[in-house]
Amino acid sequence: MELFSLDDKIAIVTGACGLLGTQHCEALAVAGARVVAADLDEKAASAVAAKLGGRDGAEQGKGPHLGIGLDVTSVASLQSARARILDAFGRIDVLVNNAAINDMFENPLLAGQQSMFENYPLEMWDRSWKVNVSGVFLCSQVLGGVMAEQGTGSIINIASTYGVVAPDQSIYRNEAGEQTFYKSPAYPVTKSAVIGFTKFLAAYWGNKGVRVNALSPGGVENRQDEFFKNNYSRKTLLGRMAAPSDYKGAIVFLASDASAYMTGANLIVDGGWTVI
Repeated sequence: MELFSLDDKIAIVTGACGLLGTQHCEALAVAGARVVAADLDEKAASAVAAKLGGRDGAEQGKGPHLGIGLDVTSVASLQSARARILDAFGRIDVLVNNAAINDMFENPLLAGQQSMFENYPLEMWDRSWKVNVSGVFLCSQVLGGVMAEQGTGSIINIASTYGVVAPDQSIYRNEAGEQTFYKSPAYPVTKSAVIGFTKFLAAYWGNKGVRVNALSPGGVENRQDEFFKNNYSRKTLLGRMAAPSDYKGAIVFLASDASAYMTGANLIVDGGWTVI
């Protein structure tokens, strides 16, 4: 099991307060890492960090963890965060580029119309590109650059099955046949770009000892409408949506020496969604 150990490693998770971000933080901490939970809201990020233990418990020297405020689209914010992290820990070993925007529409009654490609606002498209793609680029440049200087590190870019296959719009159709929502273009296209960027950076920094991989998770059950959960589950080979904890093993695998000969890859963990 030492292959999966992250003892004495410093791991950063962006978007740490989100549904999967908290799970990524927990997984890395349990594997022994000191975790930097990074999110726009520093108070919330600090609360996430404060709840983290470790494989042997923070009280036995596997902490402390750190919560920081971070805007992934701001170079100044990233440079400030890098200085704080290096001052606290002296190095960076793992970066999980998890922060992302997934379109939400304020009025559910209008979402079906607003999410149609024909009506989709350019402002929402641009905002998603800024966070989902430029944010990954900047975090990798500013924080990942420390790893390149060290000559070792692992970057994990969170992509999506929708970066591999196009959305099936029929799963957003309710029992009455009404299209309550369309998966809009920004999320699938930006996640596809994340996979492309992963390959670029893996090739660019391979000789620096920095491994760069993507993780493409499937849909996570999170209080969605029953019709959607049923529609989605029927398309997976395992017959269900993911639980938030289903990606913990993949994160530890990609962060640790268990994946030491793996770079430029896209690890798909989707219950079989993309198989057929």
